Amino acid sequence: MSKAHVLSADDIRRLCAFLYTRTGMIFGESKRYYIERRIADRMFATGTRTFPAYFAHIEADASEVEHLINIFTVNETYFYREEHQLHCLSRSLLPNIVKDRRPGDLVRIWSVPCSTGEEPYSIAIWLLENWPLVDAYHIEIVGSDIDTQVLMAAQAGDYDERAVSRLPRDVVERYFDPLRDGHRTLIQDLRESVRFTAANIVDAESVAAQGGFDIIFCRNVLIYFDDASRLLAANNLYDALHPGGYICLGHTESMARISKRFELCRFEDAIVYRRPEDERRG
Repeated sequence: MSKAHVLSADDIRRLCAFLYTRTGMIFGESKRYYIERRIADRMFATGTRTFPAYFAHIEADASEVEHLINIFTVNETYFYREEHQLHCLSRSLLPNIVKDRRPGDLVRIWSVPCSTGEEPYSIAIWLLENWPLVDAYHIEIVGSDIDTQVLMAAQAGDYDERAVSRLPRDVVERYFDPLRDGHRTLIQDLRESVRFTAANIVDAESVAAQGGFDIIFCRNVLIYFDDASRLLAANNLYDALHPGGYICLGHTESMARISKRFELCRFEDAIVYRRPEDERRG
């Protein structure tokens, strides 16, 4: 690993402004060590000796922008995280979504950001194990993230024992290949049940490209945004929901503090938010 490069206060401000514009995430002087270590790695990889030279490089090379964003995104997750929302999904959300639909109709679920895939794969496993109507409808699960590296890891479906530690052992045995070198790989059928795409929730065009969804899981990312970026993301997510669709946030997040466009819904297992049903698709 390369030695950390000391950045000036102006360098920090310039970089953080760039990251904020591209991702909506807030970084600052308090994260100086974190920032300097990661920038040093990219300067070493690109052969740039000064921060101004590196910054000129990212402004000229879109692929380096992708690398830069990848090293600053947060990707801590595991299977069956916030399991109470999965209970709510199968007991309340999906029954409400399909009550006026016919067997075979499409139901779309979006996990964003999906990190290395634990969340969208958890949704797939949970429905197979816990929703009796799982085979009655055409369920499309999409996992999206701004970090292209984690999307490749998600598609590979390879996980260590920590990631699967909260899964019942019989579930692990059913949906993962046998343990090898401390890792387990999801069976091919399950890997093929989730589609992965690159998306940025503060970019309206990027969100619109994913199409409309009945249920969105967007957990533990808005806490890294400032008020303006949270509102922008909330409006984009609102537009991505079909009328009557639901969004699940992380347990420390509240849409009521961000946008008044959503209805708060209290279910037995979880509090979620909803795009009002009386709106009609255009």
